Amino acid sequence: MPFGRFAKFVVVGGVGFVIDAGVLTLALRELTSSVYAARALSFGSAVLTTWLLNRLFVFDGGRRTSLVAEYGRYILTQVAGALCNLGVFVALVEMIPRLAATPVVPLAIGAVLGALINYAGSALWVFGAKRSGS
Repeated sequence: MPFGRFAKFVVVGGVGFVIDAGVLTLALRELTSSVYAARALSFGSAVLTTWLLNRLFVFDGGRRTSLVAEYGRYILTQVAGALCNLGVFVALVEMIPRLAATPVVPLAIGAVLGALINYAGSALWVFGAKRSGS
């Protein structure tokens, strides 16, 4: 059921967002004053987590496929979504500099556009090949 799968995808995305926002906040507090360096670290953490969760719980990861190829497709899809997400994030931080003090706000706004791109890519390309026999 596509709606059920989308709902699960949204839940996984929520988990990814919490990890993304948490790592972003922690990195800014403990590792760097650069909002962009912290964002790169938070993105990588969220991508790995969401791939595993989407594979296991959303798109039937039990079927046989090359994990390397699948993860490669997933990363490319995530990069496309992230570029849109990051574009919104950077635009907002640059246009409204005070948002750098609360970077979770532009992160959330960018996440909406990124999520739509990521779902389409995941459903149609990343995990779609495995479902072709369904």
